[in-house]
Amino acid sequence: MRKSYFIIAETLIFAFTNIEKMLKTLLLTVLIIVICVVLLCIKVLLKKDGRFPNTHIEGNKALRRKKIYCAKTEDRLQYEHKNLFERLQE
Repeated sequence: MRKSYFIIAETLIFAFTNIEKMLKTLLLTVLIIVICVVLLCIKVLLKKDGRFPNTHIEGNKALRRKKIYCAKTEDRLQYEHKNLFERLQE
């Protein structure tokens, strides 16, 4: 009987130690993520009219000059494009 109490107590101590380690790791992870988000947003937070940069294809002037568009714009242009039969009927 005495041995089983010892095993139960040992298991509980081990479990609490693991939970403490997991909480430390979780808090450290959350802290690192918060620091990364703040560093990524520093320009947005400090500038008066700060915005995230436009990384969409439509925002790139060089691609616009080459007439390269995003998939949505390509679909819209293709839908608006008239074929020869439609032109002859006008």
